[in-house]
Amino acid sequence: MSTLSEAYTDHPLHLHQIIPLDFDSVRAVPESHVWPNSDDDFPPADVDDHGQFTTPVPVIDLSDPDAATKLIGHACETWGVFQVINHGIPSSLVQEAESEVRRLFSLPARQKLKALRAPGGATGYGIARITPFFSKYMWHEGFTIMNNSAIDHANTLWPNDEHARFCDVIEDYQKKMSILAEQLTKLIFKSLDISEEEEEMDQWWVDPSTALQLNSYPSCPDPSRALGLAPHTDTSLITILHQSSTIINGGGLQVFNDGVGWVPVVPVSGALVVNVGDLLHILSNGRFISVLHRVFVNQNLQRLSMAYFYSPPTGFRVAPLTKLVNSSGQVPRYRSVTVREFISIKAKSLDKALSFIEN
Repeated sequence: MSTLSEAYTDHPLHLHQIIPLDFDSVRAVPESHVWPNSDDDFPPADVDDHGQFTTPVPVIDLSDPDAATKLIGHACETWGVFQVINHGIPSSLVQEAESEVRRLFSLPARQKLKALRAPGGATGYGIARITPFFSKYMWHEGFTIMNNSAIDHANTLWPNDEHARFCDVIEDYQKKMSILAEQLTKLIFKSLDISEEEEEMDQWWVDPSTALQLNSYPSCPDPSRALGLAPHTDTSLITILHQSSTIINGGGLQVFNDGVGWVPVVPVSGALVVNVGDLLHILSNGRFISVLHRVFVNQNLQRLSMAYFYSPPTGFRVAPLTKLVNSSGQVPRYRSVTVREFISIKAKSLDKALSFIEN
């Protein structure tokens, strides 16, 4: 069975679509990175008289699994995103991982380029893979890890044994994220009245497709003219995100809610953000929202995030869940497709990918 990394090798990029800007060397936003006002098509959400958003993203406590199941199902259906607390990931590990991510992106640009993602590769240093779909570049640099790629790339970034701490912390973080992702996935399917033994999902827990995306959004001289990450949905089943606590009114993650507008995902102490991805949208027959999201940048602060992508094995066939469709009398909205095939479709068409598999 092919790996997630191999699924991306069929879609090589050009070097100019991989190499980030040397953000330390610029004092103004270059024309290549200047974005038009993106709120023309998607208006911001309403705020009250105190400047607080009237419809905040749900925060769910996982300490009560029964209550969490109902709340998660509702959040997936109405928002496509929620934050979780009491998730079992030690705060000390999250802080240590963020510290290592900061150490990575603090390296000089010429040093980081030693771990540059290959044109036909999926791991290493570079800019977002969605870059070719937009006419402007994003104010972003990233580092993608799949399988044991952290060791290979870290060896080129740090001499001697300086890479060992990075690898150890990231490996521990990935292991803990895998456990949490499995827990969340089971709660999500429980909310649909689907057990883990049904739909051949038992193989997911043995060999899921996972990736860890480390992101840096450097401080920007003119945030009103730049964009950290363009609006997009995730390909994954779910994405679990840790975001550093950057000032919200000056940058950060935003999600789009139909009928509400763009809403910032305000960092909650100790919380992790969970996004619904395209694959879960397909499995739920469109019931759960594959959430559109974007990132704004800050003039004074660097924002860091760690996104853990969790999906079935690349050879697994994804289609609307049989029990879900039969019990509700629905017509399947999407045809069956393997995870690898959908990755290929998304790599070619981005936001139109789901329309290509509609029945």
